[in-house]
Amino acid sequence: MDTHKQIFTKRFNCLFLMNMAVFLSFYSLMTTLPLYAIGALKQSDQEAGLLATVFLLSAIIVRPFSGKMLDMYGKKRLLIISLVFYFLCSILYIIDLPFELLLVLRFFHGIWFSIITTAGGSLAADIVPVNRKGTGLGYYTMSNNLAVVLGPFIGILLIQHLSFDVLFSVLCIAVFVGGILATTIKTDDLTKPEKVERSFKFTFNDLFEKKALPIAGIAGLVGISYASILSFLSIYAEEQGLLTTASWFYVVYAAAMLITRPLIGKLYDQKGSQYVIVPGFLFYILGLICIALANGSAILFLSSAVLVGAGYGALTTSFQSLAVQSAEHVRSGYATATYFTLFDLGVALGSYVLGLLVIWVDYDSIYSISALLMAVTACIYFVLFKKSKRKHIQSTI
Repeated sequence: MDTHKQIFTKRFNCLFLMNMAVFLSFYSLMTTLPLYAIGALKQSDQEAGLLATVFLLSAIIVRPFSGKMLDMYGKKRLLIISLVFYFLCSILYIIDLPFELLLVLRFFHGIWFSIITTAGGSLAADIVPVNRKGTGLGYYTMSNNLAVVLGPFIGILLIQHLSFDVLFSVLCIAVFVGGILATTIKTDDLTKPEKVERSFKFTFNDLFEKKALPIAGIAGLVGISYASILSFLSIYAEEQGLLTTASWFYVVYAAAMLITRPLIGKLYDQKGSQYVIVPGFLFYILGLICIALANGSAILFLSSAVLVGAGYGALTTSFQSLAVQSAEHVRSGYATATYFTLFDLGVALGSYVLGLLVIWVDYDSIYSISALLMAVTACIYFVLFKKSKRKHIQSTI
């Protein structure tokens, strides 16, 4: 039997392409909107940075509530509704909004992004065969990896040779096509949760999946270190005279994730999570150290992209799979929401805290600190893993 056919069904492919379209818009706007705010709206660098902060803030606020909302209204239904509003928000970028209204738009755009990604990730976890969870979710997250490269590439290419209006229009078309594909996904055969009362009273269990909290917390620590890549890499590269090389960093980084993804999925499913997480931590830490030691070396800088891409891809895929598998099947939406809530919170917190540290230390030290944080995180993870393994053994005796 060809096990790949179990994963790459028509509905999985549609979900994959929908997610890629949404993240294509996300990464493209993250890269280009600060340039739009500074150039067209005459804002400062700090004010332009608020466009990303406000978007992530709304996503973090809404994420914990999305698990119960998925059960209340249905995963596919809420996915389609959110895609409609995400598309409408995308259209509004074409209008020449003043900066204050653009911030409001970013806040609302982040709300629908949060729900879409939670619903999409939860549906992917439901669609993928149980015995192929690691491989399947690994392939699904490849849609994010492709968008990491294509989003900034398309965005910068279009604003350099055409205009921001053309970029916004292209992103609208991409989101529209993704929405159409989402409507074709059949969910009638998927396990549905018990009927949930449509009440806006939320308990802790309605916001978080307790069983997923430990692994989601570990992912949040990874998010703090990953903020050093998202927020400061281009600035650091410019300081090192590697700005041209920096554009290739993300290409090599994404290529490393894409190439290693099939192997990661197979190892996870056949050997267990530890065979992926141990080398994942090792590669990621070595990658951060290589960035810190780059010192103007393009070879070392691009080598770090390979290590970071392979390590980060292994860790995030494994942690998301573990978070989903830690909960009952009908709680996959809550587990997915819990994972992304803490990971997004880690990225936001990392951007803020590391940004404060930059005042006192240089960027070399920022990446050294990030590597040290990952070493500590690895120790915390293995302590938790031993405890959970011991409890599991005792429960089976």
